[in-house]
Amino acid sequence: MLKLGIIGTGWISGSFVEAAHLTKKYSLEAVYSRNLESAVSFTEDFDDIELYDNLDDFFKHDLDIIYIASPNAIHFEQAKAAILAGHNIIVEKPAFSNPHELAEIIKLADENNVLFFEAARNIHEQAFETINLFLADKKVVGADFTYSKYSSKMPALLAGKLPNKFNSKFSGGLLADLGVYLLYAAVYWFDKPQSACYDAVVLPSGVDISGIGSLNYGDFKVAIKCAGNLTSYLSSEIYTDQGTLILDGVNAITSAKFIRFDGSKEVIKVTAPKHSLFDEALHFAEIIETISTPAARSLYKDLHQLAQDVSETSYMMRQSAGIVFEADKK
Repeated sequence: MLKLGIIGTGWISGSFVEAAHLTKKYSLEAVYSRNLESAVSFTEDFDDIELYDNLDDFFKHDLDIIYIASPNAIHFEQAKAAILAGHNIIVEKPAFSNPHELAEIIKLADENNVLFFEAARNIHEQAFETINLFLADKKVVGADFTYSKYSSKMPALLAGKLPNKFNSKFSGGLLADLGVYLLYAAVYWFDKPQSACYDAVVLPSGVDISGIGSLNYGDFKVAIKCAGNLTSYLSSEIYTDQGTLILDGVNAITSAKFIRFDGSKEVIKVTAPKHSLFDEALHFAEIIETISTPAARSLYKDLHQLAQDVSETSYMMRQSAGIVFEADKK
């Protein structure tokens, strides 16, 4: 059983704890929050959980893994401190503000013999590998991925406030939020693009509220569409030399259908996880438990390469749109 510590008490932390417990491989032991009352509220359904509002004291707790889900721009310093304290870490996507921070954390984790994972849940779901296998005998000639959902923070933004999600100081914006799922899908299935660009609607705060991106793979392109000021019900599609694969989404795949050029249809059976974060939590636990084996070590390195490719692509897209985070200036 992995002794789990949590940094951050938002809904995503609660969801990860639920999924972690469902795997029967984790036990919540400690929670850190700048506001101790938030930690108390977060753990009201659990017994004997140590609560902290001092991060140094939290890192002294005997833990096997720490899940970090604080605001994006704070991830780097907290991850660095956790690693130096000897802890394995899972950092909620986007793990870091830019590829430079990511590379430093990967290097630091290796030097300190601890593990680092970026929590990009969609690529861990069984459905992603099902689609990967389905595409194996087909030539991809294009794709169109979309994920747009009206943000719960929009009312605050419209009222003149500046939520972290829409603040360059906190490495916000929609490409760094919903767009990460689309980029992970593209890089997982098609590899890192040769180049990428992003046409964004940029807020006065300097981050994107919506945008349309293009990933260039030489002989085909992938369109990326994300937004937080509207909700889209469009499906995502992958175009091949044999027909079109229609997915209900790439942030989470619950249905898939292939339509051949002659009009014939094939429904692809995909299995949805019992909890949206279950496969991710289970995958990380299995790697931690078997990291001494060549297979687990290879898989761990593959996840790092995937994370780096996604981060570099996102950074390239932000640069093309003139989106600069405060963290980029350091």
